[in-house]
Amino acid sequence: MKQITGINHVGLRVTDLDRTRAFYEKLGFIFLLGPLGPEPVAIMEHPSGVNINFIVNANRSGNVLMDVPEKHPGYTHVALNVTDLDAVINQLERLDIGLSGTMDLSEGPVQARAVFIRDPDLNVIELHQA
Repeated sequence: MKQITGINHVGLRVTDLDRTRAFYEKLGFIFLLGPLGPEPVAIMEHPSGVNINFIVNANRSGNVLMDVPEKHPGYTHVALNVTDLDAVINQLERLDIGLSGTMDLSEGPVQARAVFIRDPDLNVIELHQA
């Protein structure tokens, strides 16, 4: 469909809004509103325009899509573009946010690197520099 113009938001199920909010504020996200609605949703947005909806009704922390041997269908992570991955790594270290992995995605004409972090509920975030 040519009418699709981009991604509006990403939805993540979480257990504790205060803990989630504090983590994403370290990454520069700003709390907008919530929780509201029958599936309690809180909304945060980054100045870059990235919007995340946190559905605050998870029964437990954990990531069944990434951390169990059986592979379930579903979205496994969100990838956020960054302009300077080395600066991001330094900022993450200062914020005491550990890396859960790094990856060199360079092959042929494609040159990219990425680091992976996890939020308090173990949702995976890729920070990607082309």
